[in-house]
Amino acid sequence: MGAQERDERIVELLEPVLAQAGLDLEEIELTPAGKRRILRVTVDSDEGVGLDAIGEVSQEASTALDASDVMGKTPYVLEITSPGAERSLTQPRHWRRSRGRMVKVHLTEGGPVTGRVVDSDEQGATLKVKGQPRTYAYADIAKAKVQVEFRRDDDAAG
Repeated sequence: MGAQERDERIVELLEPVLAQAGLDLEEIELTPAGKRRILRVTVDSDEGVGLDAIGEVSQEASTALDASDVMGKTPYVLEITSPGAERSLTQPRHWRRSRGRMVKVHLTEGGPVTGRVVDSDEQGATLKVKGQPRTYAYADIAKAKVQVEFRRDDDAAG
């Protein structure tokens, strides 16, 4: 089994377990760590992800993985985590969940734009850029990331 096929099987196995807990599977990453591997599963939801939810779903995901042959015989450690502070925005749900947050957008044509997410739908997002609302279609966005704000200054930020 190739890495891509294995990853697809892991996703197929874990998505229903996570969905039952009200979580979306955002990403999986399997990396070697000495004589074992680390399977990092990133999850999210509209309400965010609390430690209790991660604890509950970790046990269920581990049971599902152990009951299948998808991980093979090499030992692994399962880590379930939420998205990092500077998450990439690649799906409409990521934009919806980032409402009110500062993002840096790289347009497919043109330079970077930084603004606060004020609205989004299935086609695009509206950012407040230098005090003015600007709507961008997802098709026009090459990449976008949430920015870390240590002090939120609404007037200066846009």
